[in-house]
Amino acid sequence: MKKTGAELIVYALEQIGVRYTFGIPGTHTTEIYDALHFSDKIEPVLVTHEGGASFMADAISRTTDSIGCITIVPAAGLTHAMSGIAEAFLDGIPMLIISGGTRTDSGRYYQLHQLDLIPLVSSVTKAQFLINHQDEVIPTIYKAYEIAISGEPGPVFVEIPVNVQMFKAPISGIKPYTPKIEVPTLPLDDIKKAARMLAGAKNPILFLGWGARAAVEHSIKIAEKLVSPVAVTLQGKSCFPNKHPLFTSCFLGRSAKPSSQAALKKHDCMLAVGCRFSEISTGSYGLENPKNLIHIDINPEVFNKNYKAVLCIEGDAKEVLQVLWNELADLEISNDYLKVTEEIQVLNQAYEAEWLKEKLEDLVSPGWFFASLNKRMTEDTFVVVDDGKHTFLAAELLLSQQANHFISPTDFNCMGYCIPATIAVKMAHPDKPVLGIVGDGAALMTGLELVTAASYGVAPIIFLFNDGELGQITQFQKTPLNLRTCSVLGKIDFKGLAILAGIEYLKMENDHCIEESMDKAFQLSGEGRAVLVDVFIDYSKKTMLTKGVIKTNLSRFPLIEKIRFITRAVKRHLF
Repeated sequence: MKKTGAELIVYALEQIGVRYTFGIPGTHTTEIYDALHFSDKIEPVLVTHEGGASFMADAISRTTDSIGCITIVPAAGLTHAMSGIAEAFLDGIPMLIISGGTRTDSGRYYQLHQLDLIPLVSSVTKAQFLINHQDEVIPTIYKAYEIAISGEPGPVFVEIPVNVQMFKAPISGIKPYTPKIEVPTLPLDDIKKAARMLAGAKNPILFLGWGARAAVEHSIKIAEKLVSPVAVTLQGKSCFPNKHPLFTSCFLGRSAKPSSQAALKKHDCMLAVGCRFSEISTGSYGLENPKNLIHIDINPEVFNKNYKAVLCIEGDAKEVLQVLWNELADLEISNDYLKVTEEIQVLNQAYEAEWLKEKLEDLVSPGWFFASLNKRMTEDTFVVVDDGKHTFLAAELLLSQQANHFISPTDFNCMGYCIPATIAVKMAHPDKPVLGIVGDGAALMTGLELVTAASYGVAPIIFLFNDGELGQITQFQKTPLNLRTCSVLGKIDFKGLAILAGIEYLKMENDHCIEESMDKAFQLSGEGRAVLVDVFIDYSKKTMLTKGVIKTNLSRFPLIEKIRFITRAVKRHLF
C-alpha cells in the first residue's frame, strides 16, 4: 500500500476527532490543505495571522471535546503562532501543531523557511516530533495526541517535511485510533485522611482551578456537605456556579472580594483542587500560607511550589473528588449553612452595590454593564475575555454558571486572545450565545480576525471596552507615578474596523443606553450577524485585584525603597 504523507496526516487527524484546523496555507503545507479539502470531517479555517490560529485552536480545546489543531508553515508560521502555543502550554491546554518542513531529500541548504524548528518550540511544548517517512505519520500523530491530552495537558509539535507530504511511499498499514484506557491508582489512604481533616474543620474553604472543571458535581456536593465557602482562580472561574450561595469570588488574599477575604480569615483547613497558586490567582502572592492545606492536582510538580501543603494528593480531580465525596457522604458535620451563606450573600451584595452608583451620562459604568449582561446570561452562554482591566472586572462582576463557559488567557496572559478565541468558540457552538469582552489595546492586536468571522458566517458578540488607554497598565502607572508613559492609545474609530470586516457595529456611550445596545446586539447575533459593540467604559474605579496587588508589592519593598516610592508618588500627585 502506498500513500502520501498528506493523506495520512488527514486520516490521523480525523481518527483522533479533530474538527477544525486553523492556519494559512503556504508552499510547505499545500499538500496538507489539498488533502483537507477532501475531508468530510475536518474544516480547514483560513485566518489572517497564525497568532489568531493558535488562539482559536486553544479555544476549541477549552470549550469542546475535540483537540485544537493548527496547520502552519515552518519558520514564520511557527513564530507567528508561538504566543498561542505558549498560552496553551502555561495554561495546560492540549493542542496539536502540525507544521510543514523544508525538504529533507534535496541535499540543499538555505531553503525557504529553513530553520531548526524543534529547539525553537521545545520550551513551550510537551513534546516535539520530526517525521522522516510516511510510515511514521499515523503512529506519530496518535502519540502526539495522547501526550497532549494526558497528565497535565499541553501542546505537542509535529513537523512533516514537504517531501514526506507530497510523495507516495509504501506503508505497513493504516490503523484506526484506539484510545488508551488506563485504570488510575488513587492514594486511598491519603484521600481518607483528607476526608477526616475536612470533616473536623470548623471553617473549611475550597479553592478551585481549571483542573477542577470536570468535577463540578462533586465540588458542589463537598462544599455543601462541609458548608465551605468556595473561591476560584481566574482560569477556573466557571468551575463552580457563581450564583451558588457558597460562592465567594475569584482569587485568594488581598486581591479577592470581601466575601473571599472573610472566609480566608476564618479558615482552619483549605482544599485546593486543580490550581497552582500562581501569581494572578493569589494577587502577586498576597496570601499567607493556607492552614492545613490539602492540595489535589494531576501534576505533582505543582505541589509545595509557592505554598506548603500538609497533604498532597496526585490524581485527576474528578476521580479524586468522587472518592473523597464517598468518604464524606455519611459523616456527621454540623457547620451552620444558613449563617455561612448569609454572610457571603451580604458581603457580595454590598460589594456589587459599590459598583452601582448613579448612572453616568458620558461613560459606561462597569457595574451597570455587568448587571445588564448577567440578566442575559444563560447557563450555556460562553464568555471569552482577554488580558487587561476588563479581565479583572469580569472576574469580579460577571456571573458564570457552567464549566468551560468562561475562558481567558491566564498564566501566559497574552493580549490578543479574545477576538480569535471568541470566533472559534462560536464556530464550534453556533446555536449558543458566545460573547467576547476585549480591551481596545488587545483588539488592536488581533481585531482583523473579525474578517474571519465574516468570511465563515460566524456571529459572536464582541464587547470592546474602549478607554483610549492600556487600562490596567495605566492604573499601575498612575497610582505610584502619576504618568502614562506609552500606555495612551488615543481616540480610535472602531467603527472602521467593523466596516472593514463586514460586521455590525453598535456604540454604547453611557449607562442609559446599555439595555438598548445589549438588546440590539443579542438580536443581531441571533439573526446570524457578528456584531462589535463599542463600549465607552469608565475605568476610574479600581478592582480589588489592582488595589490588592499594589498593596502587596509595596509591603515587600525594603523600608528605604518604600519611603522613596511613597514620597515620589505624593510629590507627583501634589505637584
